[in-house]
Amino acid sequence: MGAGHGHHLHFHGHSLVHRLPSHVKLVTLLTYVVAVVLTPRTAYWAYGVHLLLVLVAQRASRVPFPYFAKRMLVETPFVVFALLVPFVATGPKVSLGPLELSEQGLVSGWALLAKGTLGVMASLVVATTTEPRHVVAGLEKLRLPNLLVQIMGFMVRYLEVVTAELARMRIARESRGFRARSFRAWPALASTAGALFIRSYERGERVHLAMLSRGYQGQLPVTHPLTATSAQWRVAGAIPALAVLTLAAAVAL
Repeated sequence: MGAGHGHHLHFHGHSLVHRLPSHVKLVTLLTYVVAVVLTPRTAYWAYGVHLLLVLVAQRASRVPFPYFAKRMLVETPFVVFALLVPFVATGPKVSLGPLELSEQGLVSGWALLAKGTLGVMASLVVATTTEPRHVVAGLEKLRLPNLLVQIMGFMVRYLEVVTAELARMRIARESRGFRARSFRAWPALASTAGALFIRSYERGERVHLAMLSRGYQGQLPVTHPLTATSAQWRVAGAIPALAVLTLAAAVAL
């Protein structure tokens, strides 16, 4: 097993999936998700194959399944919406015990739940095996707009700083007896949000000035260029290739 510790989404480990370059994993993820999204809603067997593929990748990552499963909670809004679709959709109805459900809504809800779950699982395989800074480097390697990549990089670097600042402000409020128990607390919470925005903006200006003083001219230096071997592309490409073949078979049948 790949021993490691968790930090937010990323789980430190040394599995084959961990060692794959981030840009390879991003291309693999995109191809797999596109194949899942394009799979016909009623090709139920195809979704079983897609599920098997993502489970193979998850086990190859050696990330403990409980650690992985807990982070699946991010999908909760999709699940709730998918469960509501059969009740609100129009069209022919089917009886399920005392319930009258939309036949079209059942198919749509199933498709939303299946595609959303598979997409979240595939994304978590990448997120749990790739550090955020490596994800940003991978996006840069894939030639995303440089400004967008820089914004994402700074967001990754300073998200924890802003979160820690918010935690300190919460502790300061509570130490003065503040408790957000009703809508009357909203003005105080709004003031906190405003103060946090101003502090973050001022910190951003200081960081920008520090960068300019060190020679920043709109382009961050690449300190660890990413490379991938043909063997790594073949290993990573096996799952999306099978997903595309499954899609082709589902469309042809």
